[in-house]
Amino acid sequence: QVQLVESGGGLVQAGGSLKLSCRVSGRALSFYVLAWFRQAPGKEREFVAVINGGGTSPVYADSVKGRFTISRDNAKNTLALQMSSLKPEDTAVYYCASGGTFSLRSRDYLYWGQGTQVTVSS
Repeated sequence: QVQLVESGGGLVQAGGSLKLSCRVSGRALSFYVLAWFRQAPGKEREFVAVINGGGTSPVYADSVKGRFTISRDNAKNTLALQMSSLKPEDTAVYYCASGGTFSLRSRDYLYWGQGTQVTVSS
């Protein structure tokens, strides 16, 4: 069993920055792929970024490429998402997820956090 708890969400102005964290507990973190997804009101959950067990080869959604950075620290059991140049369209609930497959599809992830709200004002 793996448990994930996000933190760091909040209200920020457009152009600003915010860093999300996800604390992961349970089985050996290095075995798991970790990812960030987000869901805006009235929209489906969408992929944001994913990183492999070793912390290399991150993949980003086109909409956040060059603005967001995903990272992980297996020794500290944490996943992070550094977000910069934020836009109002980045407003959503952000979720961290873990699974055994390097995937951009939410259905491939077994464990999910409860989510943290990010609101970007214009």
